Amino acid sequence: MATTQTKDYYGILGVKKTATADDIRKAFRKLARKYHPDVNPNDKKAEEKFKEISEANDVLSDEKKRKIFDQFGFYSDQIDPAQAEAASRGGYGPRPGGGAAQGQGMPFDFGGFDFSDFADQQRRGASTPSSGGSGPGSAGWGGFRDIFSGMFSQGGKSSPGVQPGSDLEYHVTIDFWAAIQGGVTRLQITHQEVCPTCKGRASAGGPMTCPECHGSGQVTQMGGRMKFNIQCPRCGGSGKVQDACHTCHGEGTVIKPETVEVRIKPGTREGQRIRLAGKGNAGTGGGPAGDLFLIVKIGTHPVFTRVGDDIHITAPVTVAEAALGSKIEVPTIDGRAQLRIPPGTQSGQKLRMREKGVVSAASESRRGDEIVTVEIIVPQLKDERSKEILREFAKLNPEDPREAMWAKV
Repeated sequence: MATTQTKDYYGILGVKKTATADDIRKAFRKLARKYHPDVNPNDKKAEEKFKEISEANDVLSDEKKRKIFDQFGFYSDQIDPAQAEAASRGGYGPRPGGGAAQGQGMPFDFGGFDFSDFADQQRRGASTPSSGGSGPGSAGWGGFRDIFSGMFSQGGKSSPGVQPGSDLEYHVTIDFWAAIQGGVTRLQITHQEVCPTCKGRASAGGPMTCPECHGSGQVTQMGGRMKFNIQCPRCGGSGKVQDACHTCHGEGTVIKPETVEVRIKPGTREGQRIRLAGKGNAGTGGGPAGDLFLIVKIGTHPVFTRVGDDIHITAPVTVAEAALGSKIEVPTIDGRAQLRIPPGTQSGQKLRMREKGVVSAASESRRGDEIVTVEIIVPQLKDERSKEILREFAKLNPEDPREAMWAKV
């Protein structure tokens, strides 16, 4: 008999069999962000991996499906959750025909089989030399095997169950000063919301008897000269159907734009992720909404350059200020401040102003520094007196500034 391919859904998501629903949800989100097709364009392996983890999450995040998987080591829509529960206690409980199938290996109802046709076919196969007898290699056995294979490949339309909403990620640019001082910014996003018409039920009106199975939840399917009962693919075995909601077309959610307010903490850095819980896509079947993650990009400033929590500026100084030393005023994010220029300061030299930078978003007790790069400005001499003074200065200081360079050539 053909066997059903089994997969280790716990291993696929990298969680233990004792994992909670929250553990499974977190593991799936982490892997989904890594292998999502949008993140890995044209990567077939990543696409297949994403399908695999989505399949594992679909089963393990649904309590009823997970019970079936834990009991049998695989999941099929054709297995009744109530029978799986009975199996965990040692049997499958009463069948539609009235008897109890205790200790069976699979929870299927064989009450609809016409075994007389199957027996006739087996006898005919046994009496025909070319058939090879009625063993596993015969035509009759092959049809029986195909039926079992079809049971697990049957695409029954079952209820999707509770599914959490997916996370969303947006890039947001905030003003330079808003990132330093904090504030509130507004952003328009587009996400899935619970359908206002059906309230997420995906259907309109009351339930009606399924026209396919006439309320029994099962339909008869022929396999060669045999017949057997399977779960109704239209109602998923419930015996009831409902019309799809005309607003969401049976999805349970609708796509809508929304303007969200985002609180920016003082000291927010470039590339920082801000999480807004419950602002992602809405869940289905009463599942929780996903989260919204904002990736921060900070605007520039004409004077200040921010590196982490430090502020960098370039301050022009005169030749006299650099040579003799002085105190000059420089801008900081708090306003004007005094900076001491040591005598003999060179162009390009960096001077540090302690705790004049940005307050850390992680801890208000920490603050960055301001780094001042000195740029010596050579004056344009317009009068003869200034030129004479510089000539005299050159005579008094005959050192060659290129001497060290030539010594290395």
